Amino acid sequence: MWEMLGSDGPVFAGVAVGILLGTCSGLVPGLHANAFALLVASVAARVPGPPTAVAAAVLAAATVHTFLDIVPSLALGVPDAGLAAGSLPGHRLVLGGRGREALRLSAVGSGVALCLAVPIAVPFTAAATQVYPVVREHLWAVLLAVVVALVWTEASTRARVAAVVTIVAASALGLAVLDWPTNGPLPVGGLLSPLFAGLFGVPVLLDAKDGAGVPPQGDAALAISPATLARSIFAGSGGGALVGYLPGVSAGVAGTLALAALPSADQDTAARSYVVATSAATTATSVFALFALAGLGTPRTGALVALVAADLPSRLSIALPVTLVAGVCGALLVPTLGDRVLALVGRLDQRRLVAVVCVFLVALSWAFAGAVGVVVLVVAAAVGHLPPRLGCRRVHLMCVLVTPLALG
Repeated sequence: MWEMLGSDGPVFAGVAVGILLGTCSGLVPGLHANAFALLVASVAARVPGPPTAVAAAVLAAATVHTFLDIVPSLALGVPDAGLAAGSLPGHRLVLGGRGREALRLSAVGSGVALCLAVPIAVPFTAAATQVYPVVREHLWAVLLAVVVALVWTEASTRARVAAVVTIVAASALGLAVLDWPTNGPLPVGGLLSPLFAGLFGVPVLLDAKDGAGVPPQGDAALAISPATLARSIFAGSGGGALVGYLPGVSAGVAGTLALAALPSADQDTAARSYVVATSAATTATSVFALFALAGLGTPRTGALVALVAADLPSRLSIALPVTLVAGVCGALLVPTLGDRVLALVGRLDQRRLVAVVCVFLVALSWAFAGAVGVVVLVVAAAVGHLPPRLGCRRVHLMCVLVTPLALG
């Protein structure tokens, strides 16, 4: 596989540096993968060295980040938007002493999806190239169909009504703030980190402040049948294939749609399937996005947007092997580092931990967007409290991006 890149030593060094950066960033609560990719690219573009090596570092960092951000999601309740659908089922496993198992379920789901996505993406991209002009012309209808599907898959009429209310609130938030100018001190500004930290992170943290925290964790054995595991991985990978070519539709949406395809099961089995399917969807989406850039010329992830913006190499012969190698490393790092993080968090005082993380999210929002970022964080946190209070899934909050995009 490395023959595709040549035998250039700096490329290997770039991948190693990217894996290290992605490991550190993936463990940072509330740091959105797209914002991190743009930040790395803004710095990397000024680093002396072969452009291919710099591009490899950006891609490797972004890939490892998407693997490891399950760790703060399980330990602290601050997921990236892509993991929002699976965070609460994952918490259920952690509270039941099965957090080490949840980490391994995530690693297996992501690792197998990484292998499945590549052969599937080749014919899928060929088909997508033919239909994409029609999809682009009627993008609003496609996105509307996705939103309707998300609402329809809620468990009851009351939950569907709650989903509609949540969608309206999230859409209004996105339409109101996404065009606001930002003035954060970081070289790459933006409201994605404040938005997603407020919508998906702060509400979970505040709800958990009076809890007992992470209990002692049991063994790491996978208590899921091979058939259920396989169905969950295939469902997540299929969801990633569905949304990997669509703008504005995240891996979190892919995971939720995938979950609707899984058979109903008891609560513990459903939680395990959720973790596997959402992790598989996140990884598969990142792989399909590489092929979408090659086949359609449109970047779909923060890392690819960053490469295009910085005029760094992004061709498939570079991006694919780097993503595969970094993904394998990420899958190995998830249980290795995740076990230690769960044990560490379990020894800390819950209220103080929540307070520290919330202060950190405020500082992170200010760093990316200045005072505007802090305001957006607070308002988004208020909107983010709606789903659990009204009784629907948090994934509907993704309409903060979907609705503005559908409306042009």
